[in-house]
Amino acid sequence: MATMVQPLVAKYGADMAILIAFLKGCIIAVLGIFHLGFLLDFISLPVITGFTSAAAINIASSQFKSLLGIPGRTESFLDSLIAIFKNLNQIKYQDTLLGIGTIAVLVLLKNIPGKRTGTIFQKIGWLLALSRNALVVVIGTVMAYIFYINGQNPFKLTDTMGQGLPPFALPPFSTIFKNETYNFVEMTTAMGTTLVTIPIVSIIEHIAIAKAFAKGKSLDATQEMIALGVCNIFGSFVRSMPVTGSFTRTAVNHASGVKTPLGGIFTGSLVLLAVGLLTSTFRFIPKATLAGLIICAMYYMLDFSTYALLWRARKIDFFVMLLTLVPCVFLGLEYGILIGIVVNLIALLYFSARPSVQTKIEQIEGETVIVVIPEEALTFPAAERLRANIMKLSGESECNVILDCKNLKRIDVTVAKNMKLLGKDLSIRGQTIICSNCCENVNATLRVVAPELLKVKEDRGNHI
Repeated sequence: MATMVQPLVAKYGADMAILIAFLKGCIIAVLGIFHLGFLLDFISLPVITGFTSAAAINIASSQFKSLLGIPGRTESFLDSLIAIFKNLNQIKYQDTLLGIGTIAVLVLLKNIPGKRTGTIFQKIGWLLALSRNALVVVIGTVMAYIFYINGQNPFKLTDTMGQGLPPFALPPFSTIFKNETYNFVEMTTAMGTTLVTIPIVSIIEHIAIAKAFAKGKSLDATQEMIALGVCNIFGSFVRSMPVTGSFTRTAVNHASGVKTPLGGIFTGSLVLLAVGLLTSTFRFIPKATLAGLIICAMYYMLDFSTYALLWRARKIDFFVMLLTLVPCVFLGLEYGILIGIVVNLIALLYFSARPSVQTKIEQIEGETVIVVIPEEALTFPAAERLRANIMKLSGESECNVILDCKNLKRIDVTVAKNMKLLGKDLSIRGQTIICSNCCENVNATLRVVAPELLKVKEDRGNHI
């Protein structure tokens, strides 16, 4: 979100981000109220896997500079690599050792055997593994403070924060920035397509993160949309930027053992307490410690078992995952996931246009007929291909055709219309086609669009 909003903030000031948060929240909440969450069911496992993996790579790479003690910040994977190679001479061994040590301690603590219920040693092991993220932060902070009181500063520390909570006020519907005044219309006009893309990307990212961490539990996309919209609306009253699901915080929460939304209450309460009382203490947290913690959490986001599963089970799903992951890494998450969804829909439409069809030649009442049995649903992308295949097959054998619809629960008007045209084409060659074993939904459509395909069936009866 910050990457998408930053250009507008640089040009029009922070009030632009706050207004975007408010408008975005309204849009998402309205979509949720009208129960449009079903649209997000089109985000498949390969797309989610590619997106989550790319997010983990991007977030981890953004921490490389802090891990190595190099000043500045980067927003993308390529920027991180370029910045490191350009600033090799600025690498601080103290930060590097602290960051690598943090990762080593986290891995060690994660693999300590332990149980919540068991012997005292098992309980201690379980507690250490559960609280490992907090432990490394506390240890790093204590180390930095000890060096500080002894007049040394070997680590780069977290910047100081302004203390206190922001005032509660209406979102800014006009703003003054660099001696220029912008009213509401001018601000929304300046947003352009951002006002459309940000809500879409926010919903997709939020649901993708929720699906990635659902772990088999049911997910109500409509409920998630309403919650996300309300968060942005109320956030704008306390000068919040646009928000959505956070991979960093979610991954760290997940790695820390958080299982329910109750964790959000603890997180929110601690943030409020920290902002109000403890901001002066946070400046002693070493950046390398936080970087090591985040990198470690992101590593466990890479689902190698799912990569292997996609490759073994269905290679096209593996390539859909890759075509999501690579653009997400090199173009940005918001563009990559859109590319992944489009590629996945193209693959879905491709197979919808090429349904499996069984054909056989049978003798019915002494007459040789071609029986065509679609083995899956027929939708409009498949209509023309099915028609062309039947024309080719019937032309080779010069037999009449029976379309066995026993596997079809419904057909659309395009399919019915193509069957009607197929009947006319066959009649020119002295052949006929009838539809057999139609369910009520298919019958209803054919009676309106192509009743002649059912007429012969009534005379012959059902032979299949």
